Amino acid sequence: MTIGIIGAGSIGSAIAKALARAGIDAVIANSRGPESLSGLVAELGPHIKAVTVMEAAKADIVFVAVNWSKIPKALDGLGPWDGRIVIDANNPIESPTFKPFPLKGRTSSEVFADMVPGARVVKAFSHLQPPLLSNDPTAEGGRRVLFMAGDDAAAKSDVARLIGRLGFYGIDLGDLAAGGKLFQFPGGPLPALHLVLFR
Repeated sequence: MTIGIIGAGSIGSAIAKALARAGIDAVIANSRGPESLSGLVAELGPHIKAVTVMEAAKADIVFVAVNWSKIPKALDGLGPWDGRIVIDANNPIESPTFKPFPLKGRTSSEVFADMVPGARVVKAFSHLQPPLLSNDPTAEGGRRVLFMAGDDAAAKSDVARLIGRLGFYGIDLGDLAAGGKLFQFPGGPLPALHLVLFR
């Protein structure tokens, strides 16, 4: 499967670093164009290439890691998604105030799913701090845990395989409404936990 990343901030860059470390090819894009990412791709090596947002959105698996208020503009005109997997790596909060955005009783991933109609949305890669996401996922002899949630079982299986290829251990918390709420930041009980699986 081809992989695209929309957003090259701290989370998007950390995801790109994790993919590069595992030798997995991907493309990355931001609102400023591929030229602005020349330094990042040079640092990451041959597995990561900079492209336009439109090109990144055509991948089989598309990560979206954008400041919450900028997501609608970032996704404008990118459909149709045609059943492709879109990974919601966002949280409904932004610096410097870190004030939560109003969601009217829904999870952020449910709101996000409305922005990518036709996509199979999986919430993942959103609860670990960027340094933990980009560095070696092994810790004290175990594997660092990544949570995921989604309404499509096949999409979650594909994301779980990708998580495993990166060296993490994926835990499925259920659907976007119930599972997504558990590791949404702020509000969920799990984002502050950095769990390691020992086997």
